[in-house]
Amino acid sequence: MNIKTVKYIKSCVSLKDCPSTNFPEFAFIGRSNVGKSSLINALVYQKIAHTSSTPGKTQTLNFYLINEKWYLVDLPGYGYAKTSQSTRKQLTKIINEYLIYRKQLYMAFILIDSTIPPQKIDLDFINNCGQKQIPLAIVMTKIDKEKKLIVEKNRKAFIDELSKSWEILPPIFMTSSTKKIGIEELLNYINNILQTS
Repeated sequence: MNIKTVKYIKSCVSLKDCPSTNFPEFAFIGRSNVGKSSLINALVYQKIAHTSSTPGKTQTLNFYLINEKWYLVDLPGYGYAKTSQSTRKQLTKIINEYLIYRKQLYMAFILIDSTIPPQKIDLDFINNCGQKQIPLAIVMTKIDKEKKLIVEKNRKAFIDELSKSWEILPPIFMTSSTKKIGIEELLNYINNILQTS
């Protein structure tokens, strides 16, 4: 898929604020500091998502219209660092409402840090999405930031943990935003969904 146009549409704090169009939506979410903004910027070949050394910066649903055909939706992270309890509660509500009730959502891409062993918070989030029948794929990030053996060990451990709850695993992509590894595969995957929908 060639990214020809990227247009920021709006940032929303509730489901009712979301765009009232029927464009397919592909959402990106992950634990704070997983490299979500970097991945989004790599996907669209320009800086649209704000990268920060402070995790938990995204606190709204951010809609970007891609090629005048589909929305890329940048969701707040979970496992928010340094945010108040009331803010965490509000963000959890926004995320859940969007993922469960947004009819235009075609796929949620859940980002996982490949440089660390499986985290309970990630596994719980993925399993909860599965139980709610939210369409999802897993994107392992930062594969260039650690030795290949460690990345592969973490990937295998993650699959082993998921296999305890899943009969058929969701698609898993291995990516590096810096080296653009896996970016084309992700875009082709989105394109295939758009063509078959």
